[in-house]
Amino acid sequence: MFAGHFGLAAAMKARTPEVPIWALMLSTQLLDVVFVPLFLSGVETIDTSIGTGYGEGIIHADYTHSLVGALLIAILSGLLAWKLWGKRGGAAIGGLTFSHWILDLLVHRADMPFLPGNAGGLPLVGFSLWQWPWVSAVLEIILVVAGSILYFRTLRNTAKLSKHITIDGNLIWRTRLAGGVMAVLLIASFIVDFVLHL
Repeated sequence: MFAGHFGLAAAMKARTPEVPIWALMLSTQLLDVVFVPLFLSGVETIDTSIGTGYGEGIIHADYTHSLVGALLIAILSGLLAWKLWGKRGGAAIGGLTFSHWILDLLVHRADMPFLPGNAGGLPLVGFSLWQWPWVSAVLEIILVVAGSILYFRTLRNTAKLSKHITIDGNLIWRTRLAGGVMAVLLIASFIVDFVLHL
């Protein structure tokens, strides 16, 4: 669900213009970024015995994708962002980081624990929307379209404001370039997600 995560980042950019878009996009994927070294070291694993397609495996991300683990990563990223971009920026980064867990809850099979390492053996959670690729694709389209609309409105308002404040055409050009890059990234991430679902 890369596209859905990135759609949320685009929407958040409309609310927190002081935070760079790269930081917002990275925060939506931070749980997976932390997962990679744990996966490579064998601490977290993916069991593909039930299939090989995207979402077909059971993901044992018992630390990064546990409810408490995700909250901890979100709090730490939010505190770091607070130092860099202020209180609102910290809240945005922390919220986007935790939003990854919420969206994964919708699409993952029941493979997400509440406590790190699945301590206590509590039931695993996940609503398994990946089993229905068209349903998860519609959810992603909604997130991408909503995020894109909010992001482009912000860019348009920035460009209009810059015309009244300065004659610097570079700002308008950079704003349009940023919008084009974001559109390409959102569309590409959706296509990759959809192809991997098939």
